[in-house]
This record gives sequence, C-alpha cells and structure tokens, in this order.
Amino acid sequence: QVRLVESGGGSVEAGGSLRLSCVAPVYTFKNLCLGWFRQPPGKQREWVSSINIDGSTTYTGSVEGRFTIAKDNAKNTVYLQMNSLKPEDTAMYYCVASSICSSPTFWGQGTQVTVSS
Repeated sequence: QVRLVESGGGSVEAGGSLRLSCVAPVYTFKNLCLGWFRQPPGKQREWVSSINIDGSTTYTGSVEGRFTIAKDNAKNTVYLQMNSLKPEDTAMYYCVASSICSSPTFWGQGTQVTVSS
C-alpha cells in the first residue's frame, strides 16, 4: 500500500491562491506518474493535472494557465500551485500516483479546497 499525504487545502475568496502539497514514498515519487484529481460537491471525480517521471506536465483545460504542478525531488513532494481560484474550483482534491498518468492506482485521503465568490 502506498501512502500519499496531502496538505494545504483551505478556504479562500475568488481570485486567491492556494498551494497543495503531497508527500509520497521515495519509490513512488521516483518511479510513478504523480498528479491531482478533484471531486466537486455532488459531482464525479475529475482529473486536474499530472507530472510524469520525466517532468512533463499536463493540465485539464479549465485550470490551464492558472494551476502549476511541480515536484521537489529533495522532499519527495509534489505541489499544485493554484492561482486565480474560482468558485467552480471548490472540491476535494486528491493526490494520485500510477504507472499510467490517466489511470491512477494510489490515492491520498484528500484535502478540501473551498473558493467563495
């Protein structure tokens, strides 16, 4: 079992920023694709962003240009910097890890992000 530990969620006003963090085990961090999913209230989980082993990044269209995913190799931590937040970004955010970025295998416990208008 791979344990992913998220932190950094909270409540902000629209236009504000938050940075989510996810600490992963060393093997997971170095050998798997890492990313973020989110689940808005009453909706299904959706993919947000991924960062592959080679450092390449991808984003869903609704966050492109506002969110940035990055890794800190020294801390085995993946970050999601979220700027210009909108009320529709309100969701539980989950850190994920997998061999294939589009098909997460391991999930964190989630961290809540709430954006008020």
